[in-house]
Parts: sequence; C-alpha cells; structure tokens
Amino acid sequence: MRIAVTGSVATDHLMTFPGRMTDQLLADHLDHVSLSFLADTLEIRNGGPATNIAYGLARLKHRPLLVGAVGTDFRPHGEQLSKLGVDVSGLQESTSRPTARILRTVDAHGNQLMSFYPGAETEAAAIDLVDVVRRHGGIGLVLIGADEPAAMLRHSRACRSLGIRFLAAPSHRLDRLDGAGVRELVEDADHLFTSEPERELLIAKAGWTPAQVLCKVGTWVTTLGEEGCRIDRADKPSAEVPAIPLTTVADSSGFADAFRAGYLAALARNIDPVRCAETGEALAALAVSKVGAQSYEIPREIPTVLAEAMGLEQSA
Repeated sequence: MRIAVTGSVATDHLMTFPGRMTDQLLADHLDHVSLSFLADTLEIRNGGPATNIAYGLARLKHRPLLVGAVGTDFRPHGEQLSKLGVDVSGLQESTSRPTARILRTVDAHGNQLMSFYPGAETEAAAIDLVDVVRRHGGIGLVLIGADEPAAMLRHSRACRSLGIRFLAAPSHRLDRLDGAGVRELVEDADHLFTSEPERELLIAKAGWTPAQVLCKVGTWVTTLGEEGCRIDRADKPSAEVPAIPLTTVADSSGFADAFRAGYLAALARNIDPVRCAETGEALAALAVSKVGAQSYEIPREIPTVLAEAMGLEQSA
C-alpha cells in the first residue's frame, strides 16, 4: 500500500548560545525587549515534518509520495530524497517564495528561541490533492501533517471525496486552527496523532470530550515522550506501548516524526496498531541517536518490528 505524506517542508537553521538567555532578561525592562545572542555554532539541516516522515518511510523501503509547497531552493534537498526513494513529484514549487525556514537558538541550559517563516508553505492551500492522487495512483493512505491550515482542511476533504484513509497529525499547527477547523480535520480520520499537550489543546478547541473524539476517529495515538505512547480506540481498552530505553540521545528534534514514519510503514502492511506503535518507537530510537532528523540509517541487524514494516523476513 502506497502512502502520501502532506505537510510542512522546511530548512532548519540551528544556533547555539554558550551562555544563559534568561540572564539578559531584566525584570524592570520587560515592557521593551531588545536582545542579541552571539551564537557559537550554526547548523543548517534538512527538516520539516513531512520530509522527516517521508525520509523515515524511505529508510523502511517504502516509496512515499511527498506533497507540499517548496521554493526553488529545495531542489538539492529534493534530489537527496529522490535518491533514497521518496517521490517528490507531488511537490508544488513557488516562483516567488523560498522554502519555509525554522530559526532556532538554544543555550546550554535548555532555553530556546524559535521563529518560523512559512515562505512557500503559504501557497500549499492551492494544491489539489484529488488531482495529485489521480495522477499518481495507488495511494491507499494519506498522512495530513502540520501545514498551512487551509491546506490541511482541503486535503482532508479530498481524502473524503476519494474514499482514501487519512491520518491527521496537525502537531504545532493546532494553534492556527479554530474549533470548527479542528473538528473538520478530525472528522472521519482513520488515525489521529497528538502529543499529550496537543491532545489537551485539541480537546479544548474542538469542545469535545475524549470519548466524543473517539467517535469521530478510528484510532487515537498519543505520544508520551520517555513513557512511550497510548493507543485509544472507541471499541477497545486503551493500550500503552513503552518507549525503548535510550543509551544515547544526540538530537531529539526528529523523534515524533520518526515515530509516525515507523507507525505508518507498519500500518501500510496491515499490522495491528500496537505492533505499529512498537515499530514507531523503534525507528524513533534510531532517529534520536544521530544529530539531524534525516541522518539515521537502518542497521544491518534489523529489529524484528522494523523488518516486518519493511516487508522482510524476520531477522535474528
């Protein structure tokens, strides 16, 4: 079963500040803030939820169709993804805006400042997913990831009109959706993905109880960080899947996207939700062991759950 991944495509600019940001915040001068942080390092990485998920799927031997809006500056990144097995022909290229940018500065104490420039992403609502799916064919699952709000809603309507199973993962874009938008996005979703804070925000915005949400979706997966994840379904008891104990965490920024990639890869092979979640946890553990959300590889000694998601024989 082929998967289409829609959502944000971005370039991450990550800087590190050796001091403590809060030392420059003066209690009696908070009515007007003008701060400057001299960064020690700058790293420019390929990122964006949609590309991170597509990367994970390609590592698991799937050939996902990536759907989103990018600038002409995305071409080198697109070529790298293509070589891995990601189909980038579903991308819409802007003639006037660059690919979205994330600017993040972190200090040695865990404080951070982040800015997001959507760039070409503001044009994502013009993408006709119905046309994209018809041109490519064979799409059985669509992940609707964090994107321009109008684009997420248009994609969900397209999936309903085509009768294609879709999975909603609005992530940080929940804050840009009003109650009506949240309810429309969630309605009829085969799966809903949230973190624990996003879960609470979604409930508050939709004006629904958790039970009412479960009447609208097939399966609700809530990631719980170091505690793993919880799977809720209306007709079955909740199931908790533990995280894999980590010995090294080099970079946690791509954890959630890798989890969703692993889950999707297993789901596309009709594996049950608990096993899908175990696959997600296994891929996420690999992702955080490397710096950058698109730098990990599948080891030679493949964990059983990843082998199943790749359609391979069970490995030792």
